[in-house]
Amino acid sequence: MTAAVQQDLREQAAERFRQLGWPTPRLEAWKYTNVAPITRREWKKATEAPSSVDLRASSLQGRALAELVFVNGKYVGPALQPAPSITIGSIAEAPESHYARYADYAQHAFTALNTAEAQDGAYVHVTAPVEGFVHLLFIGSDGYESHPRNLIVAERGAQLAVVETYVGSGAYFTNAVTELVAKDGAVIEHTKVMCESLEAFHVGTLQIHQERSSSVTSHCISTGGALVRNEINAALTGPGASVVLDGLFVTNGTQHVDNHTVIDHASPHCDSLEIYKGIMDGHSRGIFDGTVIVRPDAQKTNSRQINNNLLLSETAIVDSKPTLEILNDDVKCNHGSTIGQLDDEAMFYLRSRGIGEEESRSLLIHAFAAELIDRIKIEPAREQVRRALFAQLKDRLPERRGSR
Repeated sequence: MTAAVQQDLREQAAERFRQLGWPTPRLEAWKYTNVAPITRREWKKATEAPSSVDLRASSLQGRALAELVFVNGKYVGPALQPAPSITIGSIAEAPESHYARYADYAQHAFTALNTAEAQDGAYVHVTAPVEGFVHLLFIGSDGYESHPRNLIVAERGAQLAVVETYVGSGAYFTNAVTELVAKDGAVIEHTKVMCESLEAFHVGTLQIHQERSSSVTSHCISTGGALVRNEINAALTGPGASVVLDGLFVTNGTQHVDNHTVIDHASPHCDSLEIYKGIMDGHSRGIFDGTVIVRPDAQKTNSRQINNNLLLSETAIVDSKPTLEILNDDVKCNHGSTIGQLDDEAMFYLRSRGIGEEESRSLLIHAFAAELIDRIKIEPAREQVRRALFAQLKDRLPERRGSR
């Protein structure tokens, strides 16, 4: 992509962001989330990558096929070329035919902001099945804003797994956009793990474009962040495409996590499965706002949407809004939502076997989350998620013991 083309896109997106402005709860898509705390801060932008970075707690180097590290939006380390069938480099190397072609900056303010302000990001392109996984690690620092931009393209018949990890310390703002393109028959597994600082703000968009008979699985895990907004949009544009959206959000204290998803069945004979689970404690709030659209020509669509939520305190809040927009009669679609507390009979059974109250609670919470964690095929990513969940539960034990 030439510098002139990128600059033209930046200017167009900046102008569109000025027109749209920051989203407010008056907009239906943002009715549950107020981003005013982000706008009130004066954020710094990194001009260069740091000379040294401590990666001991979050790196998967040695286990991943390749690992790219970004600090405050700036790329750290040399370019990598692990195999002939895969190209990994800076987003600046992305072809014009794909860059900013899928995530719609004309309608979405944060996508426009990212397109205008993008500093760096990863370009991953595969032409054949690839063993292992690519790890993209993003690290935030106190006082900084970053706008990572990633493009993942799997050509016809290719297979790829990508893990995005977001960590950091202090109060910072991350506004990330990842465009994922699956050509005919391609298979992609994408896992995003957000273990952000509890003072951090994170807005992330995953835009999925699928062609004929392609298969994409997305795992979206949120355990950190003061305010988090996850947007996942999947467009099934080719017959026979299938998508799976798995999501797990775990909140405590005053955390706020908003999950907004759209699955667009634009072609016939496509399948989608969406399972999101929320675990809320303290005074936190979780949101699931998921929409499945079946277009008039998308006959033989098969879609299932599920949102199950677990409230661990009387002050935690969850908003669940599963939605089906069906414009075709020849389909099989259903959705459901549940909100509940820990099962008293299960707690009694565990306590009667000599297991303490807090340990019993932890066992039941882990069992509730295990369905989605175990579906992550990349073992290091599963371990990441289990550690993050354990840290959340461990952090809340002293507070509960002190409140008795």
